[in-house]
Amino acid sequence: MMLQRTLFNEEHELFRQTVGRFFDEEVAPHHEGWEEQGFVDRKLWNKAGELGLLCATMPEAYGGSGVDRLYSTILMEEQGYRGLSGPGFSLHSDIVAPYINNYGSEDIKQRYLPKMATGELVAAIAMTEPGTGSDLQAITTTAKDDGDHYVVNGAKTYITNGWHCDFAVVACKTGNTGGAKEMSLIIIDADTEGFHKDKPFKKMGMRAQDTCQLTFDDVRVPKENLLGAPNMGFMMLMTELAWERLMIGIMCVAGAKNAFNLVKDYTQERQAFGKPIAAFQNSRFKLAEMKTEIDIGQTYVDRCLELEVKKELGIDAAAAAKYWCSDMLQRVVDEAVQMHGGYGYMWEAPIARAYADARVQRIYGGSTEIMKEIIARNI
Repeated sequence: MMLQRTLFNEEHELFRQTVGRFFDEEVAPHHEGWEEQGFVDRKLWNKAGELGLLCATMPEAYGGSGVDRLYSTILMEEQGYRGLSGPGFSLHSDIVAPYINNYGSEDIKQRYLPKMATGELVAAIAMTEPGTGSDLQAITTTAKDDGDHYVVNGAKTYITNGWHCDFAVVACKTGNTGGAKEMSLIIIDADTEGFHKDKPFKKMGMRAQDTCQLTFDDVRVPKENLLGAPNMGFMMLMTELAWERLMIGIMCVAGAKNAFNLVKDYTQERQAFGKPIAAFQNSRFKLAEMKTEIDIGQTYVDRCLELEVKKELGIDAAAAAKYWCSDMLQRVVDEAVQMHGGYGYMWEAPIARAYADARVQRIYGGSTEIMKEIIARNI
């Protein structure tokens, strides 16, 4: 048994039951097929919206439920516990929606948030470019002033929900000299002339989560689609990054629990030398090590969640959660594959998919090296 958690109340747990049933009934039976095609079926978004699983933390006036981020945590955890990496709900609801709610005009909020909550619109955020990774200040996508419009040119890559997206929040340079002070965030509708989507990437892991490159060729965007004020984009991105990195920590702990449960069940069923593998001291000790690391990670993440709910989470604490928990996940899934033996290397084994899905956690949302730099700056 893991350590008893104290974050959630009865209403949270009722929501957890709804979320769990949704993933068991609507996602798990189809996930393998979605991995083959490279994206989940579009209608899944509408089903999630019908159950109130999208944009739940948004105000009721814009289609949400106005609940706290512990509800978002539950959605991420239940998805991770089942190893169902396909649906990109969290990016849609907990990264893109807050940018719109916090920085969008009233017209923008009314246009996008209610339809995001129902699943009628799927959202993406486009920051990374083919020539830039963690260094957002070096982006080259431009939005040139042209009267009542911006004219956007450039390319963004590794964009989650990119294939399904009905619009994207795009980081652009709106000045002439470059640098972070001239970055802006602009909403671009996917049906705008010059907005192109490439085919979903064939990835090592997270194969059912649609990820593709977006390109913008002289895309004319009304200036009212700007979030916040011109040249405020970098500041807005930095403000939201603590929560985004904690989200990865949450998903890493949930993924580690999934791997732990897979290997625990396998070692209890698999026989060697006339007894279950779990009966050997080495197996028991390895399971003990995994459980301890997961408990430590969960305890730290839960403390960060307490701070996040009170709006007191620091960027260095979130970076530590992302860094340590993603490293911990790698250790757990690697050991779990080892304990599965040859079967753990077969794609049909759930642990093999968990292993492939886990590797990217140390890269996206800011690499481990960037997290260490952030922590070091605050020492």
